[in-house]
Amino acid sequence: MLSDPHVKVILYDQISSNIFPRTDIKGGVAITLRDATKDYGAIGVFTPFVQLNSITKKVVLNSKHFLSDLVSSRGLYRFTDQFFEEFPQAKNKLGKGTGNMVVSNAFDKLPEVFVEKPKETVNYYKFIGRIGGTRIYRYILKKYIISNEYVGAYKVMLPEANGSGAIGEVLSTPLIGATDTFISIGPFENKLEAENSLKYIKTRFARATLGIKKVTQHNPKSTWEYVPLQDFTPNSDIDWTKSIPEIDQQLYKKYNLTEDEINFIETKVQAMD
Repeated sequence: MLSDPHVKVILYDQISSNIFPRTDIKGGVAITLRDATKDYGAIGVFTPFVQLNSITKKVVLNSKHFLSDLVSSRGLYRFTDQFFEEFPQAKNKLGKGTGNMVVSNAFDKLPEVFVEKPKETVNYYKFIGRIGGTRIYRYILKKYIISNEYVGAYKVMLPEANGSGAIGEVLSTPLIGATDTFISIGPFENKLEAENSLKYIKTRFARATLGIKKVTQHNPKSTWEYVPLQDFTPNSDIDWTKSIPEIDQQLYKKYNLTEDEINFIETKVQAMD
């Protein structure tokens, strides 16, 4: 249907009870029309905002790569076989079905493994996770974590779930390894590239394009599919030394956004410091 040029969306309401009282249809309600005698152009990607639909088309037309290429999948950080050999009780503590993933309750269930203040940190990885409702850091011996391209590299880390799914909502931005409640964006060759990518994620433009696919509180790899990837090096066509609002202006110009599209982003998306 999304590639059928004879189909268009007449009305969309994310709150289903506005159309059908006392219902809660999570995806909302869409009314579509198909007219074989008319060419409306393929929908491609649908959002309930006219301006965001046109922004999407411009982004796709002018981009070959997207930020989803750099976003890790869930369960990126995993325990080694040696860990389970030395702590055979861990699987029962973490729960069945978790496999070797460093899951969200790991800090709470394995305090003997995830320590607060090791005597030295050279042989440890620093991990971010949660105990209760508080984000905290803990340390775990490197021999207990399977190596991957992210763990020893510079990266940006974000909560895997954030907010309600409203377009342009503010993303939290904490920072080595993490439980499965976080995603990693990278890896980057140096700290500067990671810092520039974080600036980009904080722009209104990036968070507006994230809103194309992010319609719930979750923001896994797939939701970043239409956030265009940038060059985060000093050779970039974007001057990353500028403030975030100034970077937004560069991005608006790069993707040829109209005044109406810019006003849409500026009014719909909350600023981040």
